[in-house]
Amino acid sequence: MTAAPPPRFARSDFSTLARSPMFEISEYRCSATRGATPFVEHHAAFSVSYVCRGGFGYRHGGRVFEMTPGSVLVGRPGDDYVCDHEHLHGDVCLSIRVSPELVDELGAGAAVWRIGALPALPQLVVPGELASSAARGMTDIALDEAAALFVDAFAAVARGEPADGVRLRPRDRRRMIETAEWIRAHADEAVDLEAVAGHAQLSPYHLLRLFRRTFDVTPHQYLLRCRIRRAARLLAEEDRPITDIALDVGFRDVSNFVRTFRRAAAMSPREFRRLARTGHRA
Repeated sequence: MTAAPPPRFARSDFSTLARSPMFEISEYRCSATRGATPFVEHHAAFSVSYVCRGGFGYRHGGRVFEMTPGSVLVGRPGDDYVCDHEHLHGDVCLSIRVSPELVDELGAGAAVWRIGALPALPQLVVPGELASSAARGMTDIALDEAAALFVDAFAAVARGEPADGVRLRPRDRRRMIETAEWIRAHADEAVDLEAVAGHAQLSPYHLLRLFRRTFDVTPHQYLLRCRIRRAARLLAEEDRPITDIALDVGFRDVSNFVRTFRRAAAMSPREFRRLARTGHRA
């Protein structure tokens, strides 16, 4: 991955949220006031950025785009661009810089990366908001998975194709079933998308598409369900401390376990244990 580009304005905060062989995922928080002086910059990598809040003007390739929440900014290495705040001030964007290898795998074609921007389309705002939620830790989908789903949706829209159009062959389905069994068997370990893809001998992007098409969940969601299922059984049958059970099923952080369990069961682990033992919630 290339080094991070300079901030768009003097009053911009740039933070890297995650890195993987596929992506570098960052958040831009710009506090520029209306009328702040813009300047010419250059895209350092292929990127797809989702406008989470606020807005700004984006000038690229002789065209002007008004970026509002839900809009998508498309970057191509070496291209010039200018952002301005003539009409709006301040914005928050989730930027996903895409590796050259994934650009090739997407097969989107050179024209896709020259379109500059896309408006807030229904096909993009849903995966865009999912990625934004994942960045804030508010969903069971891992951030790199959410980023891949968003980039896949962007590529499909840019090509004029239906999203998630991958076709499953019988051997693909069999391979995904074997992969799910591997995840279940290793659910108490530190398993991420790279590890699952390595076991399946597929690229992380292709693995995610096939797995989601087969089971309608991502590998990380499946991993969490395996952990929560085992945790529920242990909470109902054993008297061990909740912290010990959380660590035993694969969670490295107890607060994350409690949050994930509550999301799945609509009650805390302690409430679930009481319900399992007495039939009453705390």
